Amino acid sequence: MMRSVGCLPAKALATRTTWYSCPATRENNGVRGHSREKTNRFRPEYGILSGMASMEDFLIVGAVAAVVTLVLTPLSRTFAYRIGAVAAPSARKVHERPTPSLGGLAMLGGVGAGLLTAWTMGTFDPVFRSVSDIVGIVLAALIIFAVGVADDIREVSAPAKVAGIVLAGTVLALAGVSVLWFRLPFAGFVQLSPDLSVVVTVVWLLVMSNAVNLIDGLDGLAGGIVAIASGTFFIYAMQLGADDVLFASNPGALLAVITTGVCLGFLPLNMHPAKTFMGDGGALLLGLMLAASTVSVGGRLDQAVDGQVFFFFAPLVIPLLLLGVPLADLVLAVLRRATRKGVGIADADKEHLHHRLMRLGHGHRRTVLILWLWTGLLCGVVLYSTLTGSGEAALPFAGGALALLLYTVFHPGIGTSTAQSESPQEVEA
Repeated sequence: MMRSVGCLPAKALATRTTWYSCPATRENNGVRGHSREKTNRFRPEYGILSGMASMEDFLIVGAVAAVVTLVLTPLSRTFAYRIGAVAAPSARKVHERPTPSLGGLAMLGGVGAGLLTAWTMGTFDPVFRSVSDIVGIVLAALIIFAVGVADDIREVSAPAKVAGIVLAGTVLALAGVSVLWFRLPFAGFVQLSPDLSVVVTVVWLLVMSNAVNLIDGLDGLAGGIVAIASGTFFIYAMQLGADDVLFASNPGALLAVITTGVCLGFLPLNMHPAKTFMGDGGALLLGLMLAASTVSVGGRLDQAVDGQVFFFFAPLVIPLLLLGVPLADLVLAVLRRATRKGVGIADADKEHLHHRLMRLGHGHRRTVLILWLWTGLLCGVVLYSTLTGSGEAALPFAGGALALLLYTVFHPGIGTSTAQSESPQEVEA
């Protein structure tokens, strides 16, 4: 059940979390109930206004996550060979040599190191004050990683995989990391009932995790896209803090910077030619981190802020834009498979965006770069609006999109010979 709400009673939800309706009192979920004049978060006194940790503290956590992931990645390669987590060439896959696919283990270590570092620093104490959020995120991460690794070692059926993701999403929702509010055009804010909140959170996780998993078809592609998107969302969340919308207890910015660090630490050994793959374990883990960070910020805001900061309707729109490339690939894949006779939605194919670009004549590295640029362009729209408070970026970004489109369509002939000698990593089902 959904219903529009204005000023709610003191206890709006009969769930794990208490929400208060009046401005400046809803602190338990890490959000403020009112907006103030836009301020610039990127300054020396950052963190004073809302009690959030400083930019330097966030960057330290991200750097630790990156370094630990970088150090653990070679170790994960060795362990992958020992337990048989190796992606072998086959008719369904297009890579040409056996490659370890347990990079997600290094990513999991990076996530853990980032959270542990934040916990020991002291400046993130408000985030860890709500134990249920962090415990829920960690448990959900372990569950979804285990599901992915099981598929990397011995292929898991699609229903079993979905069941594992649903379990992880349910753990997130029951821990309090759930979508509580929507802002709909002409309808204002809509409060979700506790049951519907769990369902929407699980669906959100299914979409995010599968989008990342499907786009992980070329060396460095998924890691780069997620790094760009999560880094942008981190800046967006910080600006919401500067606008006095998010409290220091909201874990969204912390999860986003850890995700960014993990991706940057993994990319050196995942760029073409990749020495290791992140596998389903890593792709699903990244999807969960994105879902948790975006839900923590976007699903808990219940007051209108600046129209440009909110970017159209609500922060939940932001991740849809940031992840426009993998989400578009996901939608096209579902439609393509659903409309073909004898083909299941979970059946892998070689019709993803990156495969189409390579058939146009782009080489492996150039295809990855093009999709990174498209992601960066979409993220640039969000950053410009967020940092300037202006919505007048349509024309320059439209020009950039047109230039990139022309490059994508008409430039591949220069790299035809390269495209013939390079091949994609593998198709993720």
